[in-house]
Amino acid sequence: MFSKGQIYFAILFIIVFAIVIAYTYRKDLKLHKKFYSGSIWVLIAFISFILFISAIKFFFK
Repeated sequence: MFSKGQIYFAILFIIVFAIVIAYTYRKDLKLHKKFYSGSIWVLIAFISFILFISAIKFFFK
């Protein structure tokens, strides 16, 4: 299905991409803490909403 070269490239790409993303995140950590301090509540609300919709769908099959 995939050649060995394609598999090696994909693995190398994923590793390098993860390293670059981690480096960029660490570099911008002060800005993230300053501007996105309350974003965890948005994430919690979104997950709660998805769980609520799933519960409604499960109970009213």
